[in-house]
Amino acid sequence: MDKLIITGGQPLRGEVRISGAKNAALPILAATLLADGPVTISNIPHLRDVTTTMELLGRMGVELVVDERMRIKVNSASIRKFFAPYELVKTMRASILVLGPLLARYGRAVVSLPGGCAIGSRPVDLHIQGLAKMGADIRVEGGYIHARAKRLRGARLFLDTVTVTGTENLMMAATLADGTTVIENAAREPEVVDLAQCLVAMGARLTGAGTDVIEIEGVASLSGAQYEVLPDRIESATYLVAAAITGGCVRVKCTRPSLLEAVLEKLIEAGAVLDIGDDWIELDMRGQRPHAVAVCTSPFPAFPTDMQAQFTALNATAEGVGIITETVFENRFMHVDELRRMGADITVKGNTAIINGIEKLTAAPVMATDLRASASLVLAGLVAEGDTVVDRIYHIDRGYQCIEEKLRQLGARIQRIPG
Repeated sequence: MDKLIITGGQPLRGEVRISGAKNAALPILAATLLADGPVTISNIPHLRDVTTTMELLGRMGVELVVDERMRIKVNSASIRKFFAPYELVKTMRASILVLGPLLARYGRAVVSLPGGCAIGSRPVDLHIQGLAKMGADIRVEGGYIHARAKRLRGARLFLDTVTVTGTENLMMAATLADGTTVIENAAREPEVVDLAQCLVAMGARLTGAGTDVIEIEGVASLSGAQYEVLPDRIESATYLVAAAITGGCVRVKCTRPSLLEAVLEKLIEAGAVLDIGDDWIELDMRGQRPHAVAVCTSPFPAFPTDMQAQFTALNATAEGVGIITETVFENRFMHVDELRRMGADITVKGNTAIINGIEKLTAAPVMATDLRASASLVLAGLVAEGDTVVDRIYHIDRGYQCIEEKLRQLGARIQRIPG
């Protein structure tokens, strides 16, 4: 397994281009199963999860063509199988997103249950319950969801908890249902809105995306389309934190500042000076050490859980005491033990981490446990004295395109070595 070696102490400076959003690209790839014609998707990030999704579609018989600019043309007319095997679903929980489209368009699907998740339980009960209310015959047997329906029917669906993938799965299924579907307590994340806009480009009749009530009037069929994935707000925020933690000055470009308001407020609290344009954000720490901040994660538009680990790393070397409260996932502090190996002073009580900032971290061998935890360890390595070795970086390759190359562009001393 590959590793990253990071020599800390270098303030980051320069510009970095942000890639397309993984969490929008994956459901949009699943949505291509709904279309009668080819769908061409641009601004797709080159990530492990994207290639896993492409492999899953390919195994079903879907035709995929990728050009040199990472545009993917997807044609599901050649589909032969309606099966998502455990061996792929276990590596990427977003594979569950093929369930709704397969059932809506082809009337059948066999999809593996995702199984456990390192950062906590993310059950698919709401997906299954919603599809059942739309008339699907569903049974769970041998670790697989077996689903059938002649044609789904519109229904009023109230989600007991806010679920991004649940909202997306049911929204996609509803596009071809007979009648109108209303999803209440829907997820409001920008990636849900991006999927909705792609579905509309394919001919769906859908309103309310970005609010907690989404209404979908089912149509007989969806057509091919061209669509560009929105920029990755979590990648954008991660590079801004990298600038803040190192006392540097970095401009992230090809991004959407309006999607980052909760994170930008916390960076300003930490002492950053921000300059913001239509599609760029520049953060300048002017060589200063950041101030500790208090963060409480919650669904969009509040502070994102996917930035919790990065702000834990920021607080570890900030002035003062930072409080991080995690309300979305019950087991998302696994990076804390690894940061402690680097000298961080962190105490975890329930779903809260209390962080006494210290002036310097010390390099140590550390191990990534999940995607965002791995990002926090890289950030810590950027300011630690000595050479930090981050192991199991296949986690980071799931969500950050060419992270070592982009950080080197900003002056970081980082290299990838084979394990």
